[in-house]
Amino acid sequence: MDTKLPRTKLSVYLYIPNIIGYIRILMNCLAFAVCFSNKKLFSILYLISFVCDALDGYFARKLNQVSTFGAVLDMVTDRISTACLLVILSQVYRPGLIFLSLLALDIASHWLQMYSTFLFGRASHKDVKDSTNWLFKAYYGNRIFMAYCCVSCEVLYIILFLVAKNQTNDVIDVLVYTAKQQNSLLSLLVALALFGWAIKQAINIIQMKTAADLCVLYDINKKQRP
Repeated sequence: MDTKLPRTKLSVYLYIPNIIGYIRILMNCLAFAVCFSNKKLFSILYLISFVCDALDGYFARKLNQVSTFGAVLDMVTDRISTACLLVILSQVYRPGLIFLSLLALDIASHWLQMYSTFLFGRASHKDVKDSTNWLFKAYYGNRIFMAYCCVSCEVLYIILFLVAKNQTNDVIDVLVYTAKQQNSLLSLLVALALFGWAIKQAINIIQMKTAADLCVLYDINKKQRP
């Protein structure tokens, strides 16, 4: 089979949104390379990369450069960057199993969602209009709500990384201590991030269960076919 791509197909790699995706990857690589030597630089690079996640989607729609490759690149970059940050937090805080569990939940829910999407021939993993869960539909149906939940997770993880002092911190103690600080702005930011983070984890659990049910339904329908 000839695997050589025509020039018109190769141009997809050069779509503006995809170029932004490549820049995100490079920024994340640099960020994690300096994460322990320069926490502030790491946070700045990581957050800029996260903001670029919204930009690539905007330019994809604006320039009519929406592509399957771009969607996959975007999701893979998101999952890997969050996974790396959670792994780092698991080494900074105790019990580290909390962050490794969050990592497993994030990957499992999104992988199952993507797989079930392809099984039923849907164009996007965000197509959940047939779902009976109102929170799940609200999450993928409202860009602002989804952005709030996603940003909350990343901001909370960055705050935890910045305030960590040693490798024996208890994550609950650190959160309580940070919330009680006289810096009311930081306390408010932590509270808002915690709320959005909690909703995002609930969405991940719902998404994983819903996608698993769809996979099972596909198996049942397949066996019933003549």
